[in-house]
Amino acid sequence: MNDYPNASSQTLTVSRRRAWFLAARPATLPAAIVPVLVGTAAAVSEGRFRLGPLVGALTAALLIQVATNYSNDYFDYRSGADAPSRLGPVRLLQSGAVPPRQVLLAAMLCFAAATVVGLYLVWVGGWPILAIGVLSILAGLAYTGGPYPLGYHGLGDVFVFIFFGLVAVMGTYYLHTGAVSALAFWASIPVGMLVTAILVVNNVRDIETDRAAGKRTLATRIGRRASRAQYVCLVALAYLVPPGLWLAGLMGGWFWLPAPTLPLAYLACSTVISHDDGPTLNRMLKATGRLHLLYGLLFAVALAAS
Repeated sequence: MNDYPNASSQTLTVSRRRAWFLAARPATLPAAIVPVLVGTAAAVSEGRFRLGPLVGALTAALLIQVATNYSNDYFDYRSGADAPSRLGPVRLLQSGAVPPRQVLLAAMLCFAAATVVGLYLVWVGGWPILAIGVLSILAGLAYTGGPYPLGYHGLGDVFVFIFFGLVAVMGTYYLHTGAVSALAFWASIPVGMLVTAILVVNNVRDIETDRAAGKRTLATRIGRRASRAQYVCLVALAYLVPPGLWLAGLMGGWFWLPAPTLPLAYLACSTVISHDDGPTLNRMLKATGRLHLLYGLLFAVALAAS
């Protein structure tokens, strides 16, 4: 059943195969890849590296990300957050390309596959990795589902920062080294900040439709002006971490390597501050994702070279 009778007015001509591909939200996948690379680079800087855990962590992270995207599609559709008036790209269920049960099943299958890969990671890293895996899957489901959806109660930003920053980077580092360190902790901060900035743009764009659907994101609670300030602070603070690590003696002379992405960061910040329209914010959503990827890759190289 289509809960949105006006959805046909959006000229949805997406094939089923492409609809599934788009529903996986490939533009969000670097958010799963970058933390693993940065955590690995932090381990490499200390002379520790294990290929198996790297491949396993990347695979599990991508599966959990895709599963979370599918489950978000399902729960947002059921809650009415993905109404026809939404300014973002058309979602899988919003398009009517597949029935809701198939999307939920796809999410469960991806979570199950991540669990299988996770068994190997638990064998490598023990109970801390088991705890991380279980909490990551539960958080992926609880982001828009369950009795208290995190994203619907202003906790999405905290969730993203913790799981795509602190947990993912430090968990990967732990798989390589069997320990945690100050370097791994501080290296996780800019990763978490920039991926949270992606969410901020998304939520600023959707403020009106989220309010109408009763989705109380942080952006709907604090408003556009404060959310824009939040975005700028997240992006700006990310660039302070590498020189801070260098001054603290935790990072070598390549700390400046992420700096060439500063013009992209400035353009994104100035555009988010000055524009409200959906198409522009959609572009800034992609631009922030690219910034997160480029910064993360360069930061990882800088760490590994330290």
